[in-house]
Amino acid sequence: MNSRPRISIIVPAHNEEEVLHELHARLRAVFSSLPDVDPEFVFVNDGSTDGTLRILQELRQDDPAVAYVDLSRGFGKEIALSAGLDHATGDAVILMDADLQDPPELIPDFLEHWRQGYDVVYGKRIRRDGETALKKATAYLFYRLIRKVSHTQIPQDTGDFRLLSRRAVDALKQLPEHHRFMKGLFAWIGYPQKAVPYVRQGRHDGTTKFNYWKLWNFAIEGITSFSTAPLKVATYLGLVIAVGAFAYAGVIIFRTLFEGNPVAGYPSLMTVVLFLGGVQLMTIGVLGEYVGRIFNETKRRPLYLVKEFAPSGRDELVGAARDRRGNAAH
Repeated sequence: MNSRPRISIIVPAHNEEEVLHELHARLRAVFSSLPDVDPEFVFVNDGSTDGTLRILQELRQDDPAVAYVDLSRGFGKEIALSAGLDHATGDAVILMDADLQDPPELIPDFLEHWRQGYDVVYGKRIRRDGETALKKATAYLFYRLIRKVSHTQIPQDTGDFRLLSRRAVDALKQLPEHHRFMKGLFAWIGYPQKAVPYVRQGRHDGTTKFNYWKLWNFAIEGITSFSTAPLKVATYLGLVIAVGAFAYAGVIIFRTLFEGNPVAGYPSLMTVVLFLGGVQLMTIGVLGEYVGRIFNETKRRPLYLVKEFAPSGRDELVGAARDRRGNAAH
């Protein structure tokens, strides 16, 4: 039996045909310098419409360490990561993007901290190259906002690039929610965690699959998944407006009794009506975000469906050997 620990690399891929060969080559180069571990490369094809699946099939033919999970459609990156965790067999699992913004050369540092006893080793971005000033600013504000409003202390300036021990992976697999903000879940499980600072590079090739609208929805997903602060804000805002309305009513009564009350101006009336209507719609929208998530969770649908799972060549050989032993026993 192979006594070397198996390290699984999970890579979600959506239309990443331009970078897959380079990513695989750099991963192989990293693990060639780590002869004491057994690598497994688990690629998750998340509804790609380009040649991503074909390239994954070619890589698997050339490299027995490659496995791929072909989802039935695009379910999104958070679900693709969950599918990878379900199919990875390693003693430790490393999550990373396909675009090479997260350097595979940092993997030996992750493994060193894992051997020291850390269950979660995550990359902490000290600089983000190749990104616009607006994206850097919004990311900076988002991580600090969610840290303030959430009871779970989510590390700042971190992405999905991290190592998880088998114990941490098994813990994550017990969490069934469909609205999955993975960065929050990684922090929620606890266990000893360690940050590794690094400089995030620009994309090696291709184009980003996130636009600002998707990033906005991603931020809402994170905040509503790990905080009830928006509901509290709506409550307090309603209370403040109600107190202000009662105070204003008192002023009107006083002026009517002692000064008389000429007909109020139309502009001021419309301003008050529109303001209160806008606040009401906003608070209803906040409630709707949470109710919508409750609705989706109660359906109990599976997180994803798999069109094809191709395990690594090593696992296929092990499975074939088990089948032969079973047939011989019969």
